[in-house]
Amino acid sequence: MIEDTADLGAAIVARLRGQGHAVEWLTDGGHASRRLQEDPFDLIILDLMLPGINGSDLLKLVRSRRIHTPVLVITARGDLGDKINVLDIGADDYLVKPFDLRELEARMRAVVRRHSGMPTSRIEIGDVTVDIAAQSVIAAGTRIELTRREFRLLELLVLSPGQVVPRERLMDQLFGYENAVNPNALELYISRIRRRLKPTTLRIQTVWGTGYVAKIDDADAPDLH
Repeated sequence: MIEDTADLGAAIVARLRGQGHAVEWLTDGGHASRRLQEDPFDLIILDLMLPGINGSDLLKLVRSRRIHTPVLVITARGDLGDKINVLDIGADDYLVKPFDLRELEARMRAVVRRHSGMPTSRIEIGDVTVDIAAQSVIAAGTRIELTRREFRLLELLVLSPGQVVPRERLMDQLFGYENAVNPNALELYISRIRRRLKPTTLRIQTVWGTGYVAKIDDADAPDLH
């Protein structure tokens, strides 16, 4: 998130981290320009009025570097010309301040869903349905309760079924860049999710030295964890 208004930025960060997202908050366009070249992000929330480099110029710069991360612009400017301009230079959506944080979350989900090519917010894998918008999981016909961080971890895995998700990426997404985290924390969350998924055909397997993969149980395949 690139936003220089302290109270708004703090409110958004608190809300998103409470929902299980890892959020990096930057307040200067010049710093953000450098930071966005260093690591991949799933979404950029971008204010237009920024010190250093303004949001419009930063967006142009990001797209000129072929960084295709979806961008949700937030701004106090609400006229149609401004909206058309930011969409034309590469924004994926536009939200006018002030806004309800629930709408921000909904717009974020929609932008990421469109970017990933998902037609709906529901992911079905075997007999498990993960509804990202509703933050719910139906496992073998029964709704199971997960903490926000457990849900976020499962979401990250089922968004890439059958593909190994690197451990480092999961750590970054769950715990952020600035927090000191016990190295066993990820394994603890994986263990909790496995227990809840035990009655289903969905398995979270460990690929040693690399990460984890969500896949449908195959009786003929070797057990990797």
